[in-house]
Amino acid sequence: MKDPILPNDDGSARPLTFRKRFFLPPDRKIKMARLYATSHGVYRASLNSKPVGDECMAPGWQSYKKRLHYQVHDIGRLLEPGAENTLLVDVGPGWFASALSWVCRRFVYGIELGVLAQLEVQFHETDELVVVCTDSSWSATSSAILRSEIYNGEVYDQQRAIEISGENVQLSQNMWFETRVSSTAVAPLTSPNGPPVRVTERLRPRSISKSASGKTIIDFGQNIAGRLCVKHLLKPAGNEVTFRHAEVMEDGELETRPLRTAEAKDTVVCAGTILSNWHPSFTFHGFRYVEVTGWSDEDSETPLTKGSLVAEVMHSDMRRTGWFSCSNEEVNQLHKNTVWSMRGNFLSIPTECPSRDERLGWTGDLNLFAPTATFLYDTGGMLGDWLQDLYADQMDEHKDWEQGMVPLYVPNCLMGAGPGDDGWHHMPNGVWGDAAVMIPFQLYMTTRDINILSRQYDSMTQYLEKGVRRGHDGLWDPYQWQFGDWLDPSAPPNSSGRSRTDGTFVADCFLIESTRRMAVIAKELHKPEDFTHFNAVYLQLLTAFRMKYVTPAGLLTPDTPTAHALAIAFDLLPFSETSGVSSREHVSAARISRALRFDDFSISTGFVGSAFLLPSLTKTHQDTLAYQMLLSRSLPSFLYPVRMGATTIWERWNSLKPDRHVNEARMTSFNHHALGAVTSWLHECVGGIKAAEPGWKAVLIEPCVNRMVSRAEVIYESVYGRVECRWALDDDTLSIDIAIPPNSHACIILPDERRRRSQGLKQNDHWVGSGRYHFKSEYKRADKPVEAILPPWGRSSF
Repeated sequence: MKDPILPNDDGSARPLTFRKRFFLPPDRKIKMARLYATSHGVYRASLNSKPVGDECMAPGWQSYKKRLHYQVHDIGRLLEPGAENTLLVDVGPGWFASALSWVCRRFVYGIELGVLAQLEVQFHETDELVVVCTDSSWSATSSAILRSEIYNGEVYDQQRAIEISGENVQLSQNMWFETRVSSTAVAPLTSPNGPPVRVTERLRPRSISKSASGKTIIDFGQNIAGRLCVKHLLKPAGNEVTFRHAEVMEDGELETRPLRTAEAKDTVVCAGTILSNWHPSFTFHGFRYVEVTGWSDEDSETPLTKGSLVAEVMHSDMRRTGWFSCSNEEVNQLHKNTVWSMRGNFLSIPTECPSRDERLGWTGDLNLFAPTATFLYDTGGMLGDWLQDLYADQMDEHKDWEQGMVPLYVPNCLMGAGPGDDGWHHMPNGVWGDAAVMIPFQLYMTTRDINILSRQYDSMTQYLEKGVRRGHDGLWDPYQWQFGDWLDPSAPPNSSGRSRTDGTFVADCFLIESTRRMAVIAKELHKPEDFTHFNAVYLQLLTAFRMKYVTPAGLLTPDTPTAHALAIAFDLLPFSETSGVSSREHVSAARISRALRFDDFSISTGFVGSAFLLPSLTKTHQDTLAYQMLLSRSLPSFLYPVRMGATTIWERWNSLKPDRHVNEARMTSFNHHALGAVTSWLHECVGGIKAAEPGWKAVLIEPCVNRMVSRAEVIYESVYGRVECRWALDDDTLSIDIAIPPNSHACIILPDERRRRSQGLKQNDHWVGSGRYHFKSEYKRADKPVEAILPPWGRSSF
């Protein structure tokens, strides 16, 4: 703007409204009309007072200095031929200029908000094309949204909105200023592959009550990411209604401590006229509970009732592809919680929480959750876009950045922040860095899209060649600090990296697995020299790992459930010279069983170990122990949050303590999808289906039947069609129903065959083509629970 609008008193950018008026010739029938738009900030457009599109928070969050998404809107039905048309575009700070991360750094990508748009109209009667572009002929003014930031929320002035709408013509004319073309560089424009953020569901309040101090509290019954929508509100001019959001209650009051500095507050300044269907436009919150100030059920005009507002669920509008259910309702709730946490955290990018002053695209979180995410939803487009940002930030040319290193979070919003980032920025790390290899590989296994591998190939090689700080043996430098088995329950609340499993060990396990997968990727891309190289490096690392961590007696150091689970999952242990059987069958399987029994089946694994614990037990034919861990009533346990009323996955297994007080840690979220990675075991082992070839061309059907659950069902909508497996135990009768889609085939391993394989009696695989299959047999296994190794007074259960 030629007359710049000053920032708000708190230093935040003031949202703007841009306007363009244009005339369309009369008596013409519109053939095609499109609006191409993007912004520095987040935008919403309206044409002739009607909303353009249903996207939220467009254009989303990218590494704005390297890539910028644009949207294409069909606007034919909104135009008025033969009349003056008015295009309005509101722009708020969004991720472009809001305070980001725990250091609350503003204006990360630029100091000016702006819009870039082109409107095109084509008529049937002529080849004439009407084009309206953003230029200095537009006008602008400060928005009716007085203040807006991702973490802190919005302030909306109803009277200002009335003024902008032009009901007072003289006032409206005086409030608009000329615009100018910004000197801020625009990154290459790209059309997004993933779906936009939309409102996908609306929840009515479950209850409206008074807190212990008499404040009005709305409980929506479900923790979500999204916003409120006020259906109708009428208050005298100047009155303010404030909505504060939080995920939990404590001692009868809204508990906001887990939000840290995020205010998560929206305010409406009323104008004395009815306000209908209002919602904040450029922010979102993670919440189940809302505290309302300035509006009550005693208001004479529009009293606050359950019909006055709804909670709007927001996330990237991905297609659902995977479902699971079983006879245990607590396990079903655990699965539902995982789905809700994915919805709450896949909002433009895959974040780790939607509530506090963070909401970053942590690479390690997604790396562990990717198998679950790609099963539950079609994430190919969204994660494909995010991976391009990962590569762009990985290869940043900033003087303080080490090219090839994978950022801890993408987009890397602390690039160049200096010492103010608290040291969490320039840090190569295992698991987090391995996302560069493992996530594209997981997407390929789901979609068989070879372009994902070829597009990300340089990112993968850059990480393995330059992004790992290695020791003399090729494994990780042992003096490089690692997150490791982050959030081990035994670690101090505010020192989550001090787990029982050495962080370097965890990083080494992932480095070896990434290198192995890289060899497979090189082979898939027909790069024989690279395959030879990475396969040789993999074998070298595997040898170094065994020399470093495996004793001559076959014992693994460190001797923890996480260490054994990773070694088993990634096939890192040596084979016996005499039996030809992996030593995990004799040593690690026994050690992990012993450790879990000594812990009375409570969770002793952190961020990483929890994702691999149950699969490693199943892999070593300890199905009963896996089920027992799943269903344990110890503290903490997989189902402890469910028993405490959780509706999403928590950041910690004990984010809420048994006395219903929030964990004292500074880092405690109640909507954190990473620990939901355990759900993958429900799909692949309890339900019993997983891809045997990339793209689900071949399917492995191998349900792990156990009497602790009497039935299970899993469904996956693959690119070939629906894959189904259902099983049910009725006394000693086992029934299994399987569906394989057209143009694919499956290897079916029934429980009797699994039992023979566990005894070393491997038989021929049973392959079938597409179709429906029914199996019925006797099931006489006892499935006796495994006993804990603790005296009665040492047990703690919930």
